[in-house]
Amino acid sequence: MSATNSSLRTKAKKPHSLLAWGKDLIGYDEQVADVETPNPFRDAFHNIPEKATSYLQTLFPFTKWILHYNLTWFLGDMIAGLTVGIIVVPQSMSYAKIATLDPEYGLYSSFVGVMIYALFATSKDVTIGPVAVMSLEVGKVISHVQSQTGGDIYTAPEIATALAFITGIIVLGVGLLRLGWLVEFIPAPAVSGFMTGSAISILAGQVPSLMGYSDKFNTRAATYEVIINSFKHLPDTKRDAAFGLTSLVFLFVVRAIFQRIQLRARNPLVRRIAFFANTLRSSFVIIFVTVASWAYVRSYPVNQYPISILKTVPSGFKHMGPPLINGDLISRIGPLIPVSTIILLLEHIAIAKSFGRVNNYKIDPNQELIAIGVSNTIGTLFAAYPATGSFSRSAVKAKAGVRTPLAGWITGIVVIIALYALTGAFYWIPNAGLSAIIIHAVGDLIATPRQVFGFWKISPLEALIWMAAVITTVFSSVETGIYVSVAASAALLLYRIARPRGQFLGRVRLHAEVEDPLSTPQTHRDVYLPLVPDGIRNPAVRVDAPPPGVIVFRFEESFLYPNASFYADVVLDYAKKHTRSGQDFTATKTGDRPWNDPGPLRWAKPKPHVEGQFTQAEIEAQKPILRAVVFDFSSVSNCDTTSIQNLVDLRRVLERYAGREVEFHFAQILTPWIKRALLAGGFGTGKVVLERPLEIAPVVGLGGQETAPIARSAHFQRRFPFSPPRSPPNGVVEVQPEGPPSTSSKALDLESGLAAPPLNQKTWSDAGSDQEPVVSTLHSRFHLDLSSAVSAAVGTDEW
Repeated sequence: MSATNSSLRTKAKKPHSLLAWGKDLIGYDEQVADVETPNPFRDAFHNIPEKATSYLQTLFPFTKWILHYNLTWFLGDMIAGLTVGIIVVPQSMSYAKIATLDPEYGLYSSFVGVMIYALFATSKDVTIGPVAVMSLEVGKVISHVQSQTGGDIYTAPEIATALAFITGIIVLGVGLLRLGWLVEFIPAPAVSGFMTGSAISILAGQVPSLMGYSDKFNTRAATYEVIINSFKHLPDTKRDAAFGLTSLVFLFVVRAIFQRIQLRARNPLVRRIAFFANTLRSSFVIIFVTVASWAYVRSYPVNQYPISILKTVPSGFKHMGPPLINGDLISRIGPLIPVSTIILLLEHIAIAKSFGRVNNYKIDPNQELIAIGVSNTIGTLFAAYPATGSFSRSAVKAKAGVRTPLAGWITGIVVIIALYALTGAFYWIPNAGLSAIIIHAVGDLIATPRQVFGFWKISPLEALIWMAAVITTVFSSVETGIYVSVAASAALLLYRIARPRGQFLGRVRLHAEVEDPLSTPQTHRDVYLPLVPDGIRNPAVRVDAPPPGVIVFRFEESFLYPNASFYADVVLDYAKKHTRSGQDFTATKTGDRPWNDPGPLRWAKPKPHVEGQFTQAEIEAQKPILRAVVFDFSSVSNCDTTSIQNLVDLRRVLERYAGREVEFHFAQILTPWIKRALLAGGFGTGKVVLERPLEIAPVVGLGGQETAPIARSAHFQRRFPFSPPRSPPNGVVEVQPEGPPSTSSKALDLESGLAAPPLNQKTWSDAGSDQEPVVSTLHSRFHLDLSSAVSAAVGTDEW
């Protein structure tokens, strides 16, 4: 019977022993495990059906407002849609010319873009269609493919529609996966830089067509070459310049006149008329130059026209059909797909956000990416080339009083009417007139001096990125300009993360301005400010440094692997500069000194003593020994394994330097994940020195040596004994054996209060001797605020 009971007891103990063995194997720590942290997997998979339903509803935003549609909204959408439609017809044909496509392809892209976008849009103002920068990129892609061996088998429309399909699918995938936040990594100066450079490239490329000598040289070479050749061929100017220059002057003069009327007119009706007259100036100039061109060239034979005109534009959708997509074409387009995708999504998101801010509504970047992704993929069935948001047409649409995205359907109807009813008139449009419209439109994309100086005032480094993007685009290509601006922005971001600012703090005690000491108790509030003037605060404010041997440091970025070593080095260098080493090698053998701190040369002649000046040894002797380090974590939203390992290494180095245990205190921890990470690093656990880990998660195993070596630690304690503990409140000093002070093994929590220090407790600033300091027996712990952390490190509320 007893044998059976013994066997049962053995079996009952096995699971417990196995569990204990497993915990010991992985280094399980109850203190770390007890920290309550949110479960990301549970939150991600919680209530999936409801999340799926909400996700599907967000794909079609029009369902939220279409049932509320009314007559007032319709009138606003009608006016705005007609206005944009009249503008988009000549602009889309002009931009197709930049893309080296026939003008009807610009009309196809305009129709599909505005119709599809209305169903998926979260912006009422943005108009989808051909734009100058994207058209320039499409032209470069076409030239790139056709210049390759065997690439001439593909026509320009086939390449353009294939590019639209590929980039549309990519952008659609980014939107569906909710990765629109990736766009935020490209700052506004970088966007403005390559937009400005692209606008200069487009403008330079259109001047030869404006003057009539575009056939004399390659207008798609580097921008600086095009500008030089344009000046060289000025004597070759043809009669086209009469139509082009006249149109350009007309556009600028009309805009200047009607903008002045809009600003000065007091009658709202006059301002409204001036706005529409100014808005429709491109359509007016096309009508005028088309009539003038027809009157001038109709008497000439077909192939002997004295000026270059648009000629035949097919009526309707003559080129509808599925896009040509095959592996060979994709491989030829491949190198330029990243740049094309960046332009497609970046320009659109920037425009949508801008109009959302101006008109007080919020856009969903992911849904906007879905909208342009669907527009471009479906647009390929209509032979459309890549389309994205247009700044100029969106601005007109907003000012015309648009109420909902449904205005895009009105614009689409106008484009269809133009495709079926006006193609005969399009035959006589002079190409110089279209070039004038392009030059006038892209001029608004060039950053003004005020904008550039604004970049410089806010962030000089970002102004340099803007300048680099413009110069690279002008002297190389649009693709290179985009890559340079994106790479420079990423490099600046990484530099700021890897080399963040950090401040060593002191205290400023604030008192009430008017206070009656007889009737009210004296009150004050402590504020911690950088010891070094930072250019923000009043330089007359005096900041009291912490007591000798205490360092208070504030992080100003998340504490992560790119900057962990930098932060640790900053604290270590500061400690060595303002405190002295607790290891006195003067009374020991020279061979005991470490190789990395060999001291002065034995044969070096000592410098002659100058009366009134202290020697270096005397200066060092006046410095205190490091007692405690207080970290302000109020700006640290994340930390990782590398950063905690750097803290562990920093503690070990500082303790060896100080010759005693150095307290680490942490104030204002923001998340339980940070608390858990600090506990895993041995901070705030109450464990003795021998139990502290050497490495948190070793990259290479230490062969079972996971804590500090006992022999070395004992030698460290024997030569440099720990400081005596604080006196207990009853005044009786407990005698402790040699070694680290006894401590409680309980984890100190954020909610635990601070014990009030005894009244007769000396602070470090008035301690009698550095050799027998009075220090706090509190362990490295976590505090609700910085004042509590500093008080715990100092050992009293008063300095």
